[in-house]
Amino acid sequence: MTTVDARGLSCPQPVLLSLGEMKKLGKGRIEILVDTDTTKENVSRAAVSQGWDVKDVQPEGEGYRIAIQKE
Repeated sequence: MTTVDARGLSCPQPVLLSLGEMKKLGKGRIEILVDTDTTKENVSRAAVSQGWDVKDVQPEGEGYRIAIQKE
C-alpha cells in the first residue's frame, strides 16, 4: 500500500499529489494523509472522479487518513 502525506500543503497540492499517485499506480490501495476538512473533501471528490472508491476516512491526530482503492 502506498501512502501520500499531504499534511501541511495548501490546495491544490494535496489533490495534485493524490491524482499523480493514482495515475502512477493505476489500481490498488492508497492512503492519503490530510490536515483540513476542505482538503479531505477535495481529495475524496478527486478520487471518485477518477474511478477510485473511498473505502475509509478516519480522524488521525489533527487531520484525516483517507483510504482509497481501485480494482
